[in-house]
Amino acid sequence: MPERLSLADIQAAAARIAGGVARTDCSLSEVFSARTGAQIYLKSEHRQRTGSFKERGARNALLQLSDEQKKRGVIAASAGNHALALARHGKLLGIPVTVVMPLFAPMMKVTRCRDYGVRVIQHGAHLLEAKMHAQALVESEGLRYINGYDDLEIIAGAGTISLEMLEAVPDLDVLVVPVGGGGLIAGMAVAAKALKPSIRIVGVEPERAASFTAALKAGAPAPAEMSPTLADGLAVSVVGSNAFAIARPLIDDLVRVDEHDLALAILRLVEQEKSVVEGAGAAGVAALLAGKVGGIAGKKVGTVLCGGNIDSTMLGRIIQRGLAADGRLCRFSAHISDRPGGLAAFSKVLAEEGASVVDITHDRIFGGDEIANVSVLCTVETRDHAHVAALKARLDREGFRAAFHAGVR
Repeated sequence: MPERLSLADIQAAAARIAGGVARTDCSLSEVFSARTGAQIYLKSEHRQRTGSFKERGARNALLQLSDEQKKRGVIAASAGNHALALARHGKLLGIPVTVVMPLFAPMMKVTRCRDYGVRVIQHGAHLLEAKMHAQALVESEGLRYINGYDDLEIIAGAGTISLEMLEAVPDLDVLVVPVGGGGLIAGMAVAAKALKPSIRIVGVEPERAASFTAALKAGAPAPAEMSPTLADGLAVSVVGSNAFAIARPLIDDLVRVDEHDLALAILRLVEQEKSVVEGAGAAGVAALLAGKVGGIAGKKVGTVLCGGNIDSTMLGRIIQRGLAADGRLCRFSAHISDRPGGLAAFSKVLAEEGASVVDITHDRIFGGDEIANVSVLCTVETRDHAHVAALKARLDREGFRAAFHAGVR
């Protein structure tokens, strides 16, 4: 039977973690407000010391352990943010922590956990196998398992975000919250609806990991079909039973975002808010910028940048994808004359259209049947989608038979 959570529980959690977890900014984004026609407020949880909101629940859970359990220690299975949060606050509070991380866990996060002096065990091809191994250690070593999104202490800790947001902006009309395992939106919804019953709660999940949608269809937590997503922090195949029971009656709308939306949101946050945010943390912004959240014109809307732990190489790839999705980077193949002056004529057209060449490759072997022609694969920087369309039209008029690659809308 799922347990219940009250505003008093969340307020107690806020008092408990005060001084140990940062109170992050909740500030107006002028750029995003102008784009959406609403007043968009961003809660900067990616600026927590370990880079995510998970610190709130982790510290709240650790502080409520019995003295005996504090000596024995705790364990959790996590690929990243929950593990980092437990590791840091376990060290600060002198509580032994073991984290079981799947073999695919980013090396940066594994290293950071070890730097906190906790026991890190890498086991399993995926998170479920890591969790099964952690559960075995619970029994053999007397450890307490802390679920990163379904324990009530964790959910209450997440709910403290709403307390701070409504303190900063008391007249918020809409709250847009990323959804993975469900703990974040469950805690935030309880606090927000208790303080302001009229507030609208909108959940956002990736199309490739729509576990809350699957639970709604089944009427209870149920496995969702999963595919790799930029919002890997939300890729939980089954929502938590407590989280689902708490959040279900409080969520007013649930929307989904695709990879295109997520890549653009990450790019917009880097360029316009000077914030490096991971895919999961950018989900709320993705939904707002993509127009997935209706009825917000003139409203005050808050969303949570819930995490910023993104691998540097991954960030580079995502930014490139974001540029492509924005029409500012495109790739196409074309046929040009292999005679002297052929490349110059092609380059002249690109220059006249204002396209800056990033890369160009010649293919004389697989370029088609015309021996006098050569195929080129060209990547160029453009201004926007209209510029891409104009470039394509010009190349077609000049007889270059350009074929633009998929991936750019």
